Amino acid sequence: MAEELYFIKTNPTIAKINLYNKLCREEKNVLNFLSEDKKTSFEMIKTKIKDSVENLTKEELLQIFSWFSNEYKTDREEVKTQLFINGIDLFYEIPSSVDVVNFQQILADYENYSKQKLNYLVDAQHFNQFLIYGIFYTGIKNQDKNISVDILKQDYKNLYSFAENQFSSNGKIFENEGLVLNIYNYFTDLYDLTKYYKGSIIKLHG
Repeated sequence: MAEELYFIKTNPTIAKINLYNKLCREEKNVLNFLSEDKKTSFEMIKTKIKDSVENLTKEELLQIFSWFSNEYKTDREEVKTQLFINGIDLFYEIPSSVDVVNFQQILADYENYSKQKLNYLVDAQHFNQFLIYGIFYTGIKNQDKNISVDILKQDYKNLYSFAENQFSSNGKIFENEGLVLNIYNYFTDLYDLTKYYKGSIIKLHG
């Protein structure tokens, strides 16, 4: 987990049983991936998971990721499968550090516009508003080819106008058509995967 950006849905009920029991069974291994005062950290993580896995901090979840990644390091897909079995659904990732930087810049623009910080844990409805902005921003360059932009802008005219203004000011970073297509695809993929989801989304930067 270097510079990737991970998007996660959780199932607190499953985590409360499966992940909690796995932690208890494999305490010795888990301790190797925890920071200072390992025993206290371990007990705190267990307590949080017993309540809800969404109570974990970014640092605690990264430590759990490191543990799983090491345990199943020969098979990337198995890491995802085992996380899912334990109540953590890593449903999407952006692997390129360049794309992550551009994604985060678009996020910062949206946060300034909305006056709302999209933290590590964010409500799916607010996350989707950001994704729509991202689709607009990255879809403007090839608007004639992007059906998603035409459909969405009918319902989000103000957001589209802001995206147009931002693109006029900052769009030079997307002069590379391959780059803008990558980012656009990330936004449309994420939108399709979350538009009907009612829970929280975790945005984890490795």
